[in-house]
Parts: sequence; structure tokens; C-alpha cells
Amino acid sequence: MIQYMDRNSGFAQWNANKNATAKKSAFGGFLWWFLIFIGVWWLLGVWMTPKTTDVTKDVVQTMDVSMVPVTTISNDDIDASVRGIRISNIALKDYTVSATDDTPVALLSGDDAYAEFGMIANGTTAPNATTVWKNKDGVYSWRNSDGVEFTRTITTDGYVITIADSIKNNAKHDISVAPYAHIVRTNDVNNSAGVSTGAIAYENQDIERIDWRKMDKRSYAYTTTDGFIGFSDQYWETVVALNSPDQTMTLKKTGTHYSADVVASPISVAHGATANISYNLYAGPLSPDALAAANKYIIGIDDTIDYGWFGFLARPMLWVINTLNALVMNYGIAIILMTLILRMLMWPLTRKSYTSMIAMQKMQPELQRIQKLYANDKMRLQMEMMKVYQSHKTSPMSGCLPMLIQIPIFFALYKALLVSVQMRSAHFLWINDLAVMDPYFILPILMGATMWLQQYLQSASKTSGTDKNDIAAQTQRMMRWMPILFTIMFAWMPAGLVLYWTVSNIFGIIQMYIIKHNK
Repeated sequence: MIQYMDRNSGFAQWNANKNATAKKSAFGGFLWWFLIFIGVWWLLGVWMTPKTTDVTKDVVQTMDVSMVPVTTISNDDIDASVRGIRISNIALKDYTVSATDDTPVALLSGDDAYAEFGMIANGTTAPNATTVWKNKDGVYSWRNSDGVEFTRTITTDGYVITIADSIKNNAKHDISVAPYAHIVRTNDVNNSAGVSTGAIAYENQDIERIDWRKMDKRSYAYTTTDGFIGFSDQYWETVVALNSPDQTMTLKKTGTHYSADVVASPISVAHGATANISYNLYAGPLSPDALAAANKYIIGIDDTIDYGWFGFLARPMLWVINTLNALVMNYGIAIILMTLILRMLMWPLTRKSYTSMIAMQKMQPELQRIQKLYANDKMRLQMEMMKVYQSHKTSPMSGCLPMLIQIPIFFALYKALLVSVQMRSAHFLWINDLAVMDPYFILPILMGATMWLQQYLQSASKTSGTDKNDIAAQTQRMMRWMPILFTIMFAWMPAGLVLYWTVSNIFGIIQMYIIKHNK
């Protein structure tokens, strides 16, 4: 991007044209850039500092479930613990804690995190968290003092756990039950910069995201049909859904615990009748394939990945990276290949921009003469400069379009790398995880060096008569600092993103060499 802000770019010339009569010092220009850098640096520090919740105090009153036996459910993707009406300790078999720790990632782990599926009964007693069920061949049953029989079966499909309840009313009167499900957990994970983490709710066919800090301040409630609610982290998601056309969902914080609840309207069960209720729990990765498979159980869950404003670019870019990785078996090489593909697609546009920059270099003496000659006549200055542009068949903004295209690509790739669970722990040379910063800062330094070289090759030769008050000259002097500033800022960016920018710079240098030698 830096090359499009160079002294000979359309941006610099337009800025010089606009401010030709302004009297600004080089120190003032440097101070302005320095203040911008400090502001960006502070924002990055606030944005990228992990936010955690103090878990030393807990005022949540928990039920003693120590007497409830624990059983295990399992398939090719998960292992989970079942303790009465609670499900917890969901291990994801295909994902490890880190590149150096082979322990499977566990969701809703520990005694203070679980998903609970139960009923609020009227006219009888329903099982609660301390109820001990009978387990026979994976079928759980419990009979209350009124003779009402509760039967539960739990099945799994991928990362979806389905709970099916049957209530047979053997009581001498009618009863009603209101099914509920909720997830309880602490915010014991770090927030990730640029990724929406916290609660997630699907209500009336719309996704609502509420970060942890908002939940610290207030509770949320929704009335919907066929929705779901839960929590989303950078790479994982746990949501619950009831198969009910009428339900109320709430989000709240109590002490250090966060809860996502959904309650359906009561279901009447006449004497001698049987009612059936089903719930679904998704506990797995934020992977497009896994979510697409889960969508047949939980409608709308395939749209829960936060791709950001430029999702229309992030999705295909991520697809291209995954496809290339399937061919070369390395995400670093896949990013390099995708960068080359993007730069090749942009070749005609970038070539036009470079050609315009070369024309700007040739125009410099004439433009400087005009700026000095008509420094006190702004209207005449505008007219004369436009004549120069027309004679060289270029425009002051012709070099800016590639920069404008690069901006959404940059942010889309940044988002794609952050939300891609496939990129997590992806190796490339000395880097163990392309989704986090380069631990040795090698890539940021290479990026800064290639940015400086690209800027140097594009800069026009300095002349001894350059006006120190010329805005374009000031712009060039300020641009000399940009590789250093960008190197510092990119040092904390995901390594995959810095790799993309470095390769893009190298491609730009080669492209510039080819264009100049073909002139």
C-alpha cells in the first residue's frame, strides 16, 4: 500500500495540487505523522490486549451433583460427559490445545461449565441436576412419586448432541412441562483482537452478537421461534436449541458466570398421554463444513462465523487458501500462492498505476515550475496543472485505485486468518502458528525491508532545488518513516497476514522492474 502514497503517486500530486500555496514546515508534517502513529499504536495496544474476567470470586449458588453418576458419550469427533441432565467436558478429538500439546481441546470443561437440559413442571415434579437416572443400554429413565415417567436418549452426529425426552403421564391428573436448556460458563478465555467473542443468539432469523463486556453491564432477552443461543469464541462455539415454535431466550451474568438460557412454552400432558421433547447442542469448531452439517439440526448455525464487513471477500479467500492447502499440504505455501494469484489478477490495474507513476516522475520539473510560478494564483495553478496532466494522458488520482482495492483485501484476509480454525497451529518454516504473531519478528522485518525497497525504487531522483515547503516533497520525506512504522505495527499481526504483505511487496518490486525495463 505504501507505494501508492509515494511522492510520485496520484495521491501525492493531488495533495500537492490542493495545498500548493500552504506554508507547512517539515517538522509540522513529521509531528502530524508521529501523532497518528502514537494514536494507532495506543488503539492497537487496547484492542489486542487480552481481556480476562477475574475468577477469584464466585457468588453463583451451585447444586451438589457429586452423587450423580457420570457416563460418557462418544463418536469420531467428540467425547463428552453426561451427568444427569448436564453435559460437559466435551473433547474435540481432531483439535489439540496447541502445536506442542496434544491434549484435545475441551469445551464446557470443569465443574463450573456445562450445558443443562431439563423441564419446569406444573402439577408434578421434574428431574433436576441432582436427580439420579437409571441407565440401561444408553437409555436414561426416572420415575417421580406421581408415577410420571421420564425417559431420555442421547445421540450424536458430528459435533451435534441431540437429547430426546419422553414424558408419560401416569398421574391421576393433567400436568404441564416447559422444556428449557442453558449453558453456564466463565469467561476463562482471552478475547482475540478483531474477532467477536462472547454470547451469540439467533432470533427471528437474525444473528445477534454480544461481547463479554456488554454482558457485564446488562442482561438480554429475546422472544423468537426456532432460535438458538450460546457462546462463541475465536475458534469454537457452544449453542443450544429447542425444537419449539415459541421460546424465550436470555443472556445474563451472575457473579463470574455467564449463562445463555432458552425456555419454551409449557406443553400440556393429559392423564395417560405421552409428550416428546427434543433439544440440540452444538459444541465444536467454527468450521464452515462442520457448521453446514449441523445446520440440519440447528437452523441458521452455518451463518455464525464472524467474517466481518468484507465477508464477501473473506469467504472466497479462505476457500482458496484451504483448496490450495489441500494441494500443497502447507498453509504458508498456500498463502504465498494465493498472493501471487491476486497480484496476477491485479496486474493490468497495477501496471497502469506504475505507468502513471513513471509519467509523474517525468512531469516533476514542469509541475514544480508551475507551482512556483502560480503560487499566489490558485485558480490559474489548477488550470495549468490540469493541462500538464492532459498532455501526459494521466490524472492525479490514477495511482490510487490499486490502494483502494488493497484495503478490503487486507482486512478480508486479516479476518479470514483470525477466524480460520484450519489456520490454527498451521506451521510454516520457523512459525508454529500462522494465525498469531511471528515470535521472532523475522517476517515483519522482511516486510519492512521490502516495503522500503519498493518505495526507494519508485521514488524520483532528488534534485538540489527541491522546495522544502513543497507538499509532495514533504510527503516523500514522511514516507521514509512508513516502513519503520508499518514494521512495528505489523509485528503483532498474524504471521499469515505479514507473509501475504511481504510476498505482495516482492511481487510489486519484480513487477516494477519489468515495467520499467519494458519502457
